[in-house]
Amino acid sequence: MDSEDESVEEVVEGPLDEDGQPHGFCTVTYSSSDRFEGHFTHGEKNGKGKFFFFDGSTLEGFYVDDGLQGQGLYTHEDGGVLHGTYVDGELNGPAQELDGDGRLVFKGQYKDNIRCGECWIYYPDGGCVFGRVNEDGEMTGNSIAYIYPDGCTALYGSFVDGEIIEARLATLISNQTGAPRFQITLNSPVYSYDKSTSTCIATHALLPDPYESQRVFVADSLIKGAGQGLFAKAAAEPGTVMAFYNGVRITHSEVDSRDWALNGNTISLDDDTVIDVPQPFDQTERYCASLGHKANHSFTPNCQYEPFVHPRFGPIKCIRTLSAVQKDEELTVAYGYDHESTAKNGPEAPDWYKQEFEVFQQRQAPPVSQ
Repeated sequence: MDSEDESVEEVVEGPLDEDGQPHGFCTVTYSSSDRFEGHFTHGEKNGKGKFFFFDGSTLEGFYVDDGLQGQGLYTHEDGGVLHGTYVDGELNGPAQELDGDGRLVFKGQYKDNIRCGECWIYYPDGGCVFGRVNEDGEMTGNSIAYIYPDGCTALYGSFVDGEIIEARLATLISNQTGAPRFQITLNSPVYSYDKSTSTCIATHALLPDPYESQRVFVADSLIKGAGQGLFAKAAAEPGTVMAFYNGVRITHSEVDSRDWALNGNTISLDDDTVIDVPQPFDQTERYCASLGHKANHSFTPNCQYEPFVHPRFGPIKCIRTLSAVQKDEELTVAYGYDHESTAKNGPEAPDWYKQEFEVFQQRQAPPVSQ
């Protein structure tokens, strides 16, 4: 490419006016590799149009005198979208954002492209944060709440960029206008961000989670030889988050290199991290801040593990019902040991699991005809 080509700022495909400006429906490609397709009037965008940005994102809407006005749709490269109100090309007014799977992740207001006023931030697991954002559009302040997936139980207090600093148990209520308000629980303990490390499971190991405490309890399992188990305090519908699985954070290599006897309360969080509840924290007298590790295995479970962004513990796993459960019913999950690497000795798993797996397979096998 010669120097003359390099100095060209835009390439226009479409009709031009007498001054050589785009006029009518045109495609304009800019030096940044961004592209605009839409209607022009003497060089200014007027009418429906759509930007195609070099990173794969797009912005479409109705343009007046070269500025986006009214409702616009910004689509991220990952498929997430922002439905917003634009004034002279900037976000000003109500907006909603959805992730690539179509789930709502934000609802609130923008002013000059920055979030403002009372806003909601939603997590895929069903939890959310509500409050008035600061001047930088961050969920920072003294009157912000994390709301659990039941849409009622909340932790209300001081947050910095969506992270709890100091909060108390509260209940979400609505006033006559429908605006969310919170009623603080009398004598509530103080909750703060308490993400575990490789050596510390929790700063407040005996402070129960208020949401989990309403839904589960620990008792002797109905499964032979399983020790303690996790039970429903009340009936729950399918898809209900029942308990949380927090623990120290260790690596997969640490887990793989040690004896199976030490891995009784481990669960993979992601490709890098395993959550572990080691002794003596497997005893509720020493640790009861979360109880998900008490759920026993079943090949026909009524619950499953899912990722969860917890207000105290950060990214962990939760236990969510697969089917409706009754009051006092034991909650079970499939532990998910690797069946793909099955060799002569069965799955890569502890001996008790191999034995149960063999029994399960025998029960599933069709009867032999005589």
